[in-house]
Amino acid sequence: MKITTFDPWAWGKNTNSAQAVEVKQPEGTLYCSGQVAIDADGVPSSADMRSQLIQIIANLEQLITGAGYELKNIVRLNIYTTNMNEFFATCMDVYVPFLNKYGIQQATTGFEVKGLFATCTIELEATVVK
Repeated sequence: MKITTFDPWAWGKNTNSAQAVEVKQPEGTLYCSGQVAIDADGVPSSADMRSQLIQIIANLEQLITGAGYELKNIVRLNIYTTNMNEFFATCMDVYVPFLNKYGIQQATTGFEVKGLFATCTIELEATVVK
């Protein structure tokens, strides 16, 4: 498998994502449902967005590795949040280190939505290749 990212504009290097990701000859593709902050007992979090993101990342790590894939091979990571300004103000110190930890260079789209499941304020949806 070969993954190539594309950022034709200089500003693209500062976005914590790639403008496009090309995957050649993958062995498999894992399409993850949107992950929200739900604990192992199925109880949704009512904590702040930053705390929810920490739980979501733990859930993604468990889901992706449990399926036999590697987090470094996330090629698309969509962000759904009820408040995009809050995400940028309170979550970047969690989100960016997560990307850096695994060397993730993904295509990303951020969506501000009216509501998410239960009391959740953020959701991540990933596509991973092998």
